[in-house]
Amino acid sequence: MSNSSSITQFLLLAFADRRELQLLHFWLFLGTCLAALLANGLIITTIACDHHLHTPMYFFLLNLSLLDLASMSTTVPKAMANSLWDTRDISYWGCVTQLFFLSFLLSTEFYLLTLMSYDRYVAICKPLHYGTLLGSRACVHMAAAAWGSGFLYSLLHTTNTFSLPLCHGNVLDQFFCEIPQILKLSCSHFYLREFGLLAFSAFPFFVCFVFIVVSYVQIFRTVLRIPSEQGWHKTFSTCLPHLAVVSLFLTTGIFTYMKPLSISSPSLNLVVSFLYSVVPPVVNPFIYSMRNQELKGALRKLVTDVFQQP
Repeated sequence: MSNSSSITQFLLLAFADRRELQLLHFWLFLGTCLAALLANGLIITTIACDHHLHTPMYFFLLNLSLLDLASMSTTVPKAMANSLWDTRDISYWGCVTQLFFLSFLLSTEFYLLTLMSYDRYVAICKPLHYGTLLGSRACVHMAAAAWGSGFLYSLLHTTNTFSLPLCHGNVLDQFFCEIPQILKLSCSHFYLREFGLLAFSAFPFFVCFVFIVVSYVQIFRTVLRIPSEQGWHKTFSTCLPHLAVVSLFLTTGIFTYMKPLSISSPSLNLVVSFLYSVVPPVVNPFIYSMRNQELKGALRKLVTDVFQQP
Protein backbone atom coordinates (compact mmCIF):
# COMPACT_ATOMS: atom_id res chain seq x y z
CA MET A 1 0.00 0.00 0.00
CA SER A 2 1.36 3.39 -0.99
CA ASN A 3 0.51 6.57 0.77
CA SER A 4 1.13 10.28 0.40
CA SER A 5 4.44 10.08 2.27
CA SER A 6 5.93 7.69 -0.34
CA ILE A 7 4.75 9.69 -3.38
CA THR A 8 7.22 12.26 -4.67
CA GLN A 9 5.37 13.25 -7.83
CA PHE A 10 2.06 12.90 -9.67
CA LEU A 11 1.50 12.18 -13.36
CA LEU A 12 -0.92 14.59 -15.02
CA LEU A 13 -3.17 13.77 -17.96
CA ALA A 14 -1.48 14.42 -21.29
CA PHE A 15 -3.39 16.30 -23.97
CA ALA A 16 -1.99 14.16 -26.78
CA ASP A 17 0.59 11.48 -27.53
CA ARG A 18 1.76 12.86 -30.87
CA ARG A 19 4.49 15.48 -30.70
CA GLU A 20 2.80 17.71 -33.29
CA LEU A 21 -0.41 17.86 -31.24
CA GLN A 22 1.53 18.56 -28.05
CA LEU A 23 3.17 21.57 -29.69
CA LEU A 24 -0.20 22.67 -31.03
CA HIS A 25 -1.60 22.57 -27.49
CA PHE A 26 1.37 24.60 -26.30
CA TRP A 27 0.71 27.36 -28.83
CA LEU A 28 -3.04 27.31 -28.10
CA PHE A 29 -2.35 27.67 -24.38
CA LEU A 30 0.16 30.43 -25.06
CA GLY A 31 -2.35 32.34 -27.19
CA THR A 32 -5.07 31.87 -24.58
CA CYS A 33 -2.76 33.01 -21.79
CA LEU A 34 -1.67 36.13 -23.70
CA ALA A 35 -5.29 36.98 -24.55
CA ALA A 36 -6.29 36.69 -20.89
CA LEU A 37 -3.28 38.75 -19.81
CA LEU A 38 -4.03 41.50 -22.32
CA ALA A 39 -7.79 41.63 -21.73
CA ASN A 40 -7.67 41.51 -17.93
CA GLY A 41 -4.65 43.81 -17.84
CA LEU A 42 -6.58 46.40 -19.85
CA ILE A 43 -9.57 46.11 -17.50
CA ILE A 44 -7.38 46.52 -14.41
CA THR A 45 -5.41 49.44 -15.87
CA THR A 46 -8.53 51.22 -17.12
CA ILE A 47 -10.36 50.96 -13.81
CA ALA A 48 -7.29 52.01 -11.85
CA CYS A 49 -6.53 55.03 -14.07
CA ASP A 50 -10.03 56.39 -14.74
CA HIS A 51 -11.49 58.07 -11.65
CA HIS A 52 -14.99 57.87 -13.18
CA LEU A 53 -14.77 54.10 -12.72
CA HIS A 54 -13.92 54.27 -9.03
CA THR A 55 -17.32 52.89 -8.05
CA PRO A 56 -18.30 49.67 -6.22
CA MET A 57 -19.24 47.83 -9.43
CA TYR A 58 -15.87 48.47 -11.05
CA PHE A 59 -13.99 47.88 -7.81
CA PHE A 60 -15.42 44.36 -7.69
CA LEU A 61 -14.74 43.92 -11.42
CA LEU A 62 -11.09 44.85 -10.83
CA ASN A 63 -10.91 42.15 -8.14
CA LEU A 64 -12.48 39.66 -10.55
CA SER A 65 -9.86 40.43 -13.21
CA LEU A 66 -7.09 39.95 -10.65
CA LEU A 67 -8.58 36.58 -9.68
CA ASP A 68 -8.90 35.53 -13.32
CA LEU A 69 -5.27 36.36 -14.02
CA ALA A 70 -4.12 34.50 -10.92
CA SER A 71 -6.22 31.38 -11.63
CA MET A 72 -4.97 31.26 -15.21
CA SER A 73 -1.39 31.50 -13.91
CA THR A 74 -2.00 28.58 -11.54
CA THR A 75 -2.78 25.92 -14.15
CA VAL A 76 -1.78 27.05 -17.64
CA PRO A 77 2.02 27.55 -17.27
CA LYS A 78 2.52 23.98 -16.02
CA ALA A 79 0.31 22.60 -18.81
CA MET A 80 2.32 24.61 -21.34
CA ALA A 81 5.62 23.34 -19.94
CA ASN A 82 4.44 19.73 -20.02
CA SER A 83 3.25 20.05 -23.62
CA LEU A 84 6.46 21.76 -24.71
CA TRP A 85 8.86 19.36 -22.98
CA ASP A 86 6.76 16.21 -23.50
CA THR A 87 6.42 15.45 -19.79
CA ARG A 88 3.52 14.64 -17.49
CA ASP A 89 4.97 14.92 -14.00
CA ILE A 90 4.38 17.48 -11.27
CA SER A 91 6.15 17.28 -7.92
CA TYR A 92 4.21 16.40 -4.79
CA TRP A 93 4.59 19.87 -3.31
CA GLY A 94 3.95 21.44 -6.70
CA CYS A 95 0.64 19.58 -6.75
CA VAL A 96 -0.16 20.73 -3.21
CA THR A 97 0.60 24.33 -4.14
CA GLN A 98 -1.43 24.18 -7.35
CA LEU A 99 -4.45 22.65 -5.63
CA PHE A 100 -4.29 25.19 -2.80
CA PHE A 101 -4.15 28.23 -5.07
CA LEU A 102 -6.77 26.91 -7.49
CA SER A 103 -9.22 26.17 -4.65
CA PHE A 104 -8.42 29.53 -3.06
CA LEU A 105 -8.95 31.53 -6.24
CA LEU A 106 -12.06 29.72 -7.49
CA SER A 107 -13.84 29.85 -4.13
CA THR A 108 -12.91 33.52 -3.75
CA GLU A 109 -14.27 34.19 -7.23
CA PHE A 110 -17.63 32.66 -6.31
CA TYR A 111 -17.85 34.78 -3.17
CA LEU A 112 -16.93 37.82 -5.24
CA LEU A 113 -19.61 37.05 -7.84
CA THR A 114 -22.09 36.97 -4.96
CA LEU A 115 -20.94 40.44 -3.87
CA MET A 116 -21.30 41.66 -7.44
CA SER A 117 -24.90 40.46 -7.55
CA TYR A 118 -25.53 42.28 -4.26
CA ASP A 119 -24.05 45.43 -5.81
CA ARG A 120 -26.46 45.20 -8.77
CA TYR A 121 -29.39 44.46 -6.43
CA VAL A 122 -28.73 47.55 -4.31
CA ALA A 123 -28.06 49.75 -7.36
CA ILE A 124 -31.35 48.80 -9.04
CA CYS A 125 -33.72 47.91 -6.21
CA LYS A 126 -32.48 50.32 -3.51
CA PRO A 127 -30.74 53.15 -5.41
CA LEU A 128 -31.33 55.73 -2.66
CA HIS A 129 -29.34 53.59 -0.20
CA TYR A 130 -26.54 52.72 -2.63
CA GLY A 131 -24.00 55.18 -1.24
CA THR A 132 -24.75 54.10 2.33
CA LEU A 133 -24.75 50.32 1.85
CA LEU A 134 -21.84 50.24 -0.58
CA GLY A 135 -19.45 52.92 0.57
CA SER A 136 -15.75 52.59 -0.15
CA ARG A 137 -14.96 51.16 3.30
CA ALA A 138 -17.82 48.64 3.10
CA CYS A 139 -16.64 47.48 -0.34
CA VAL A 140 -13.08 46.97 0.89
CA HIS A 141 -14.32 45.00 3.89
CA MET A 142 -16.57 42.80 1.73
CA ALA A 143 -13.80 42.12 -0.78
CA ALA A 144 -11.37 41.30 2.05
CA ALA A 145 -13.96 38.92 3.52
CA ALA A 146 -14.28 37.16 0.15
CA TRP A 147 -10.51 36.74 -0.18
CA GLY A 148 -10.17 35.66 3.46
CA SER A 149 -13.01 33.12 3.21
CA GLY A 150 -11.49 31.64 0.06
CA PHE A 151 -8.12 31.34 1.77
CA LEU A 152 -9.57 29.52 4.79
CA TYR A 153 -11.68 27.24 2.58
CA SER A 154 -8.66 26.28 0.51
CA LEU A 155 -6.38 25.81 3.52
CA LEU A 156 -8.92 23.49 5.16
CA HIS A 157 -9.47 21.29 2.10
CA THR A 158 -5.87 21.20 0.91
CA THR A 159 -4.65 20.12 4.35
CA ASN A 160 -7.37 17.51 4.71
CA THR A 161 -7.02 16.14 1.16
CA PHE A 162 -3.27 15.59 1.36
CA SER A 163 -3.49 14.06 4.82
CA LEU A 164 -5.40 11.09 3.33
CA PRO A 165 -3.46 7.86 2.64
CA LEU A 166 -3.16 7.26 -1.11
CA CYS A 167 -3.61 3.63 -2.19
CA HIS A 168 -4.16 3.88 -5.94
CA GLY A 169 -0.94 5.16 -7.43
CA ASN A 170 -0.10 8.68 -8.56
CA VAL A 171 -1.81 9.05 -11.98
CA LEU A 172 -4.35 11.90 -12.26
CA ASP A 173 -7.04 12.04 -14.97
CA GLN A 174 -6.64 15.82 -15.23
CA PHE A 175 -4.08 18.29 -16.57
CA PHE A 176 -3.81 19.96 -13.16
CA CYS A 177 -4.23 18.96 -9.52
CA GLU A 178 -7.74 19.19 -8.06
CA ILE A 179 -9.52 17.65 -5.08
CA PRO A 180 -11.72 15.05 -6.89
CA GLN A 181 -8.69 13.60 -8.69
CA ILE A 182 -6.66 13.28 -5.46
CA LEU A 183 -9.65 11.65 -3.73
CA LYS A 184 -9.77 9.00 -6.46
CA LEU A 185 -6.29 7.93 -5.38
CA SER A 186 -7.12 7.76 -1.67
CA CYS A 187 -8.00 4.62 0.24
CA SER A 188 -11.73 3.91 0.05
CA HIS A 189 -12.36 4.03 3.80
CA PHE A 190 -10.58 7.38 4.22
CA TYR A 191 -11.95 9.52 1.38
CA LEU A 192 -15.38 9.71 3.05
CA ARG A 193 -13.85 12.11 5.57
CA GLU A 194 -13.06 14.65 2.84
CA PHE A 195 -16.42 14.07 1.15
CA GLY A 196 -18.12 14.83 4.45
CA LEU A 197 -16.07 17.99 4.82
CA LEU A 198 -16.90 19.00 1.25
CA ALA A 199 -20.60 18.47 1.89
CA PHE A 200 -20.43 20.55 5.07
CA SER A 201 -18.47 23.37 3.43
CA ALA A 202 -20.82 23.36 0.44
CA PHE A 203 -23.44 25.05 2.64
CA PRO A 204 -21.92 28.57 2.30
CA PHE A 205 -21.77 28.09 -1.47
CA PHE A 206 -25.41 27.03 -1.50
CA VAL A 207 -26.32 30.14 0.51
CA CYS A 208 -24.40 32.29 -1.99
CA PHE A 209 -26.18 30.57 -4.89
CA VAL A 210 -29.60 31.19 -3.34
CA PHE A 211 -28.61 34.81 -2.66
CA ILE A 212 -27.64 35.32 -6.32
CA VAL A 213 -30.90 33.78 -7.55
CA VAL A 214 -33.05 35.83 -5.17
CA SER A 215 -31.13 39.01 -6.04
CA TYR A 216 -31.77 38.57 -9.75
CA VAL A 217 -35.41 37.69 -9.22
CA GLN A 218 -35.81 41.00 -7.39
CA ILE A 219 -33.78 42.83 -10.05
CA PHE A 220 -35.92 41.54 -12.92
CA ARG A 221 -39.12 42.33 -11.03
CA THR A 222 -37.90 45.90 -10.54
CA VAL A 223 -36.72 46.23 -14.17
CA LEU A 224 -40.09 45.10 -15.51
CA ARG A 225 -41.69 48.04 -13.69
CA ILE A 226 -39.39 50.56 -15.42
CA PRO A 227 -41.51 52.38 -18.06
CA SER A 228 -38.55 53.64 -20.09
CA GLU A 229 -36.99 51.37 -22.71
CA GLN A 230 -33.74 53.28 -22.23
CA GLY A 231 -33.87 52.40 -18.53
CA TRP A 232 -34.28 48.73 -19.46
CA HIS A 233 -31.26 48.87 -21.75
CA LYS A 234 -29.04 50.59 -19.19
CA THR A 235 -30.02 48.12 -16.47
CA PHE A 236 -29.55 45.03 -18.60
CA SER A 237 -26.21 46.28 -19.93
CA THR A 238 -24.76 45.96 -16.41
CA CYS A 239 -26.75 42.94 -15.18
CA LEU A 240 -26.67 40.53 -18.12
CA PRO A 241 -22.86 40.34 -18.34
CA HIS A 242 -22.65 39.43 -14.66
CA LEU A 243 -25.42 36.86 -15.06
CA ALA A 244 -23.58 35.31 -18.03
CA VAL A 245 -20.34 35.06 -16.04
CA VAL A 246 -22.13 33.50 -13.05
CA SER A 247 -23.92 30.98 -15.29
CA LEU A 248 -20.68 29.91 -17.01
CA PHE A 249 -18.86 29.58 -13.69
CA LEU A 250 -21.64 27.60 -11.98
CA THR A 251 -22.62 25.23 -14.79
CA THR A 252 -19.06 24.13 -15.56
CA GLY A 253 -18.05 23.96 -11.89
CA ILE A 254 -21.14 22.00 -10.79
CA PHE A 255 -20.80 19.57 -13.69
CA THR A 256 -17.12 19.01 -12.90
CA TYR A 257 -17.62 18.23 -9.21
CA MET A 258 -21.05 16.54 -9.30
CA LYS A 259 -21.12 14.57 -12.56
CA PRO A 260 -21.77 10.81 -12.14
CA LEU A 261 -18.71 8.59 -12.32
CA SER A 262 -20.49 6.57 -15.05
CA ILE A 263 -20.08 9.42 -17.56
CA SER A 264 -16.58 10.38 -16.44
CA SER A 265 -13.78 9.99 -18.98
CA PRO A 266 -10.35 11.59 -19.49
CA SER A 267 -11.45 13.45 -22.63
CA LEU A 268 -14.60 14.77 -20.94
CA ASN A 269 -12.58 15.81 -17.88
CA LEU A 270 -10.21 17.75 -20.13
CA VAL A 271 -13.01 19.58 -21.96
CA VAL A 272 -14.98 20.51 -18.85
CA SER A 273 -11.93 21.53 -16.81
CA PHE A 274 -10.76 23.68 -19.73
CA LEU A 275 -14.18 25.35 -19.76
CA TYR A 276 -14.19 26.26 -16.07
CA SER A 277 -10.49 26.95 -15.46
CA VAL A 278 -9.21 28.47 -18.72
CA VAL A 279 -12.16 29.91 -20.67
CA PRO A 280 -13.61 32.30 -17.99
CA PRO A 281 -10.40 34.35 -17.52
CA VAL A 282 -10.39 34.96 -21.28
CA VAL A 283 -14.08 35.65 -21.93
CA ASN A 284 -14.99 37.54 -18.73
CA PRO A 285 -13.38 40.84 -19.82
CA PHE A 286 -15.15 40.66 -23.19
CA ILE A 287 -18.50 39.82 -21.57
CA TYR A 288 -18.25 42.79 -19.22
CA SER A 289 -17.04 45.28 -21.82
CA MET A 290 -19.28 44.20 -24.70
CA ARG A 291 -22.46 45.96 -23.54
CA ASN A 292 -20.99 48.40 -21.02
CA GLN A 293 -20.67 51.74 -22.82
CA GLU A 294 -18.99 53.41 -19.86
CA LEU A 295 -16.23 50.81 -19.70
CA LYS A 296 -15.81 50.73 -23.48
CA GLY A 297 -15.48 54.51 -23.53
CA ALA A 298 -12.84 54.44 -20.80
CA LEU A 299 -10.94 51.66 -22.60
CA ARG A 300 -11.05 53.62 -25.85
CA LYS A 301 -9.79 56.74 -24.09
CA LEU A 302 -6.93 54.81 -22.43
CA VAL A 303 -5.78 53.25 -25.71
CA THR A 304 -6.03 56.60 -27.51
CA ASP A 305 -4.02 58.37 -24.82
CA VAL A 306 -1.31 55.70 -24.95
CA PHE A 307 -0.86 55.88 -28.72
CA GLN A 308 -1.05 59.69 -28.86
CA GLN A 309 1.76 60.19 -26.36
CA PRO A 310 4.87 61.75 -28.01
